[in-house]
Amino acid sequence: MDFQLDRPRVALVGPDSLARAGLRAALTSHHVEVASESVHLEDEPDVRVDAIVWDDGPSGGEPPPRVPGAPLLALVADEERARVALASGARGVLLRDGDGRRMAAALAAIDAGLIVVDEPFIEGLVDTPPDDPVTDDWIDPLTARELEVLELMAEGLSNKEIGAQLAISPHTAKFHVNTILGKLDAQTRTEAVVRAARTGLLSL
Repeated sequence: MDFQLDRPRVALVGPDSLARAGLRAALTSHHVEVASESVHLEDEPDVRVDAIVWDDGPSGGEPPPRVPGAPLLALVADEERARVALASGARGVLLRDGDGRRMAAALAAIDAGLIVVDEPFIEGLVDTPPDDPVTDDWIDPLTARELEVLELMAEGLSNKEIGAQLAISPHTAKFHVNTILGKLDAQTRTEAVVRAARTGLLSL
């Protein structure tokens, strides 16, 4: 699936119909097609999908669904549920805040072969002991916030402008930019954007 050329098709799974409706609207507004929607996903979707977007609900409890060939983006309420999702094979975990832009960016990163972990979960998951199954696929993931900063870098915005767009300080924006440079093994912002475009993280 080339996220740069096509609208990604996802199966949306979650226990609450109102929450699913909100997620559907958020995803659709950011050019993600919701091709299937259900409370549980016990079998493979009856339509082709590129990924599963799974809402764990406010209290969790259900195991993440698995579909061969379709990576899972889990929307969870806390770090423990993020840990469960990753251990079960999820390629991305985000807070279940319904942010369509962050979900779309995470889906693009997952399609490029990266693991996406939302910022509130990073510290706790990085501290996981080496023998924990969460770390089996650990490859220096980009956070959802870093993906947002990366998109704005591609638009040529300065640290100050990025900060204004995301309601963070220029210092924090600079920190995110430097982290992105390190993760993409780039020396300059331009090189980072080019590398990101080549891996499918950005559409230029």
